[in-house]
Amino acid sequence: MRSKLNYLISISLNRKIKTKWFVAANVILCLIIIGLINIDSIITAFGGDFNQTQKVYVIDNTEHSFDLFKEQLKISSQAVNQSEESSYELIKYDKTIEDAKKMLEEEEKNLSMVVVFDKSEENVLDVQVITKEYMDMIDTQLVNNAINNTKVALAIYESDISMEDINKIYSPANIERVYLDEDKNSQDENMEIIMTTVFPIIILPFFMLSIFLIQMIGAEVNDEKTTRGMEIIISNVSPKTHFFAKVIAGNLFVLLQGLLLVIFGSLGLFIRKLIGNNNIVNGITNEVGSMISDLLKNGFGDKLIYIVPLTLLLMILTFIAYSLLAGILASMTTNIEDFQQLQTPIMIISLVGYYLAMMAGVFEGATFIKVLSYVPFISAILCPSLLVLGQIGIIDVFVSMILIIITNYLLIKYGLRIYKVGILNYSSAGLWKKMFKALKN
Repeated sequence: MRSKLNYLISISLNRKIKTKWFVAANVILCLIIIGLINIDSIITAFGGDFNQTQKVYVIDNTEHSFDLFKEQLKISSQAVNQSEESSYELIKYDKTIEDAKKMLEEEEKNLSMVVVFDKSEENVLDVQVITKEYMDMIDTQLVNNAINNTKVALAIYESDISMEDINKIYSPANIERVYLDEDKNSQDENMEIIMTTVFPIIILPFFMLSIFLIQMIGAEVNDEKTTRGMEIIISNVSPKTHFFAKVIAGNLFVLLQGLLLVIFGSLGLFIRKLIGNNNIVNGITNEVGSMISDLLKNGFGDKLIYIVPLTLLLMILTFIAYSLLAGILASMTTNIEDFQQLQTPIMIISLVGYYLAMMAGVFEGATFIKVLSYVPFISAILCPSLLVLGQIGIIDVFVSMILIIITNYLLIKYGLRIYKVGILNYSSAGLWKKMFKALKN
């Protein structure tokens, strides 16, 4: 049996791996992942420039707005870019508005703007923002905020408050977080931010691979039934051997594909480290990196020592459960269209688990989210997020593992009975009756 099992596994794997489609798909996937991680550098290579300094020509008819606006725009730009340098170069323009418009029209790229400040008795300031083309959303928001702050600052300045005091008023405040609940701390707060931003990206490959595993096994079984090749296979090996071969081969393939995704992501990050130079993207990366660094200093790194192995083990057990269920359902169908209908509820359950993992921080203290972490098929997605947030403990993860192992045992014990009956069944008539009869026997 072992030799036949190994042979079927190798045949199934070779059908998936030793194909031009597999190589082409992974080359494309590698390029897409590297491209997404380094999207700013790619745009820059084709003429875009995230780091291009935007020139802002200021016509100041109030005699005091230029310095105020320059300081406010610098503060806003630094807050967005997470950098000490401003992405704007302010130039005091001493010509007319018509001259400024001609200057903008002669530019090949939309890299400059003109801001005109005029006095207003009713509104303190009247402002014109002149550009050759549309402004992007970030520039619009930053410039508008700086203009509104300049208006308030000018009103304060005209009330005989010094420029130094005005800068103090608008400088960022030093914020100290104080938690009345002794169990709350900045580490948990940062963790919740990471869980809602970074974690969905991390668990997305598991979600996608589980769906891919279900469809792959279903398509392969139905293909063998459609071509009548199943009769030849089952005449030489037992349905049990065939069933386990499909499950093992499917899991080996998705684990290999998962490893390739990790390699592609690591390669993309390595390339980004070498050439990445976008201030905005780097600012976001540095902010997240700073949060992760603080978490590691506060002992989160020690938790990863057991969180990562437990998560990987739980994911592997869940992959096995998905593959067992996919094989059983595939044996009951006669074509891929019928299998698509049967797999829909599984995909919905998996999708619910994914969204619950994303919103795990919202359900803090809720009993139902802890109960759902025990549910097979979605526990591999929910448990890691809840464990990181401290809403469940290691014992709860082990309970989830025991439940998924029991589920796998039941799927093997009773699912194999269905598989033996359904694998050579080519008619949908009375199929469910045959399945229930097989379970009873």
